[in-house]
Amino acid sequence: MTSLKKRIELIEKREMLAALKECAWVQARATRRLGITERMIAYKIRKYEIKMKEVSYGEADVSSTDGKNRSMNQ
Repeated sequence: MTSLKKRIELIEKREMLAALKECAWVQARATRRLGITERMIAYKIRKYEIKMKEVSYGEADVSSTDGKNRSMNQ
């Protein structure tokens, strides 16, 4: 069973990936879509180790939320 915190992190990362992809990695636009600040999106990109490659090709491995997520093609 996954903890509530882990499930929330998974949802958060998926939403960030979707927003970044939809906004062509323009963080200012993605922040408006998500309703967060630019500082917050920068923090979460580092926290979840989101790479532009993940967003561009939609191949992010979001099954893990321990802060060590990796793209399946790395």
